[in-house]
Amino acid sequence: MSEDKYKKGLEMLKMMNPKSYGQLADNLKDIAPDLARFVAEFPYADIYTRPGLDLKTRELVTIASLTTLGHAQIELRSHIRGALNVGCTREEIVEVMIQMAVYAGFPTALNAVYTAKEVFKELDNEE
Repeated sequence: MSEDKYKKGLEMLKMMNPKSYGQLADNLKDIAPDLARFVAEFPYADIYTRPGLDLKTRELVTIASLTTLGHAQIELRSHIRGALNVGCTREEIVEVMIQMAVYAGFPTALNAVYTAKEVFKELDNEE
């Protein structure tokens, strides 16, 4: 594992969602600490830093994908926060989820929208 790659991933994570990686690393430290490191290195150092898509687009695509999975609410919560941190609006996030109803079904889209509603409420209470 490359220390430079890990640091590059951490920098991206700090910029997008500073709390997210710390929580992930803490949750995995006693069972799978390498998995947390892999998250920093592969998605955030290798993929999110690639040219071709800006971070806003990458986060909207990620939210679409997590919405269609229908069972990754923890990750969806994290990426909703990340999307807001890189310039997405609440309306854009919800529109992506609504569009996913066509491909993944209404229950899946509704679950995502309910997750977004919770995140938005948390953020409003933090202000």
